Amino acid sequence: MTSTISDKALSVARLTSYLQDLLEGDRRLQSLWVTGEVASVSEHPSGTYFTLCDADKSAAIRCVVWKSQRIKLIEKPTKGAKLLVMGSLRVYKVRGEYQLTVSECVIAGEGLQALRLQQLRSRLDAEGLFSPANKRPLPAHPKIVAVVTSDTSAAWGDIQRTLTQRYPRLQVLLSPTGVQGESAPAEIVRAIARVELDGRADLIILGRGGGAAEDLACFNDERVVRAIGNCAIPIITGIGHERDESLADLVADKRAHTPTAAAEQAVPNLADIYFQHRQRVVNLAQVVRSRLQKEEKHLQLLQNRLKRLPVTSRTLQQASGKLEVLQQKLSALNPAAVLERGYAAAIQSDGTIVRSTEGLVLGEELTLKLSRGVVKVKIVEILEATEKL
Repeated sequence: MTSTISDKALSVARLTSYLQDLLEGDRRLQSLWVTGEVASVSEHPSGTYFTLCDADKSAAIRCVVWKSQRIKLIEKPTKGAKLLVMGSLRVYKVRGEYQLTVSECVIAGEGLQALRLQQLRSRLDAEGLFSPANKRPLPAHPKIVAVVTSDTSAAWGDIQRTLTQRYPRLQVLLSPTGVQGESAPAEIVRAIARVELDGRADLIILGRGGGAAEDLACFNDERVVRAIGNCAIPIITGIGHERDESLADLVADKRAHTPTAAAEQAVPNLADIYFQHRQRVVNLAQVVRSRLQKEEKHLQLLQNRLKRLPVTSRTLQQASGKLEVLQQKLSALNPAAVLERGYAAAIQSDGTIVRSTEGLVLGEELTLKLSRGVVKVKIVEILEATEKL
């Protein structure tokens, strides 16, 4: 009988392998959430090892976060912290133990909501809903602004007052909605759709005053985010306080920290516009005066030049007259002109012009230069100056 029992007995390795196949093969144990309190934490180069137990210490489970996953955790395990962890069950055959390999770790309670919100944000961001390329510019001077908020809220009064003060005679439409509670997301979606269907508004303000995180949860609802992203009219959000940020803020064309700030960004300040207009008029007048003074100086310069012009003209006429007289005198003294009147120039062989009979000898050859041509002559007789030809 002892032999029979021995034959049927499992080795430790086979038993642990069987348990490993049983536990690790269960799909429900490959991705499960476990909540508990951290009893101990130990850091190693390979990862973070910690023990998670129930509040009454009646049960515990070993957990590990491998080094490659540790940096991705939203919350790091610390002793005494109440955590919500997600992991897969693994069997460690060497010691016959099982442990939870952790991939997510958040504070229990609000931590799960934060994780879900982060997952939704990542998914919508991957779709491009938060891309700056999808942001539309707000109209510079809207004629009609629609407000999506509660008609009994302080935010509605703040928005009305701010719009009236900054931009009088602006037409403001109210599309009332709940801004808190389980029904709020669907109401907000319908309120935005009413404005689109009406078709008159140039801009939509989606506003709500401050509150606790759970009060603002409707603005993180996927239905609201998609309604804002798909709206044909530009939307500016003013939700909560400066520290608050919702998914509605991320998808909106423009976001402000409060409802009042949203109204301020929605319309320009008419008083500032008037001031800027007056300043432009003053600047334009200064430019015109400066240009006029410059042109007057230029005109005076041209007038002075014009006055000097007649004086210069008379001087030129006088100079022209003198030049004409000199030209006449020069013409009279021109040897060629003398020759034109029938005279000739007698030139000796050495080039000397003959001006008297002195030094001339009989038989000497002279060159006579006429008005038209040159002739050679020989002296055959020298007469006295008193003798006539």
